[in-house]
Amino acid sequence: MKFKSMLTIAIVLAMLGCSVLSFAEGPGTIQLPNPQRDGGKPLMSALNARMTTRTFSGEKLSNQTLSNLLWAAFGINRPDGKRTAPSAKNWQETDIYVVTAEGAYLYDARKNALDLIAEGDLRAMTGLQAYVKDAPVNLVYVADYSKVNAEGYDKQLLVGANTGLIAENVYLFCASEGLATVVRANIDRDPLAKVLKLKPDQKIILAQCVGYPKKQ
Repeated sequence: MKFKSMLTIAIVLAMLGCSVLSFAEGPGTIQLPNPQRDGGKPLMSALNARMTTRTFSGEKLSNQTLSNLLWAAFGINRPDGKRTAPSAKNWQETDIYVVTAEGAYLYDARKNALDLIAEGDLRAMTGLQAYVKDAPVNLVYVADYSKVNAEGYDKQLLVGANTGLIAENVYLFCASEGLATVVRANIDRDPLAKVLKLKPDQKIILAQCVGYPKKQ
């Protein structure tokens, strides 16, 4: 009987193999599918379609779309670990926090995974505008100033430029995929920083809503 029970458990685990692998790093880690690095609209078509939208439908993004989005934003595109957006002196100081109805996660570009930071629907905390709670995904761009060796440079200017480049990658991805997006600076930063468990050297720079456009 004991052998049969163990065999049954083994069969169930085998059948659920994909789900088990999705949380291979721990119960709070979501392993995203590999990003799809081809396809999409031609660059000029995406630029022509690029726009800001502040209304969102309730439709969630699939894990594949989320993986593609985050890779486009600031994923790794070369064997040396460099990214899809330029970074001054290759500081790579910007972290992307992904806030959904399920919780707040930190994007790990090297593992292509989301690490759980806080559970629950925290979308309304990512901005002061009413619509932020409706977007299925809110990206929060956080700069880690401990990585910024800016002697002789204006570090605020460079960090702001780095963040803007990531946000524009998101705009172009959304234009290519028929998604809606808006980048935002109107954020109550101190409460959000506490929820995201940020360190003193980490500062919230911008946030960006992403989702499907609301049908008129």
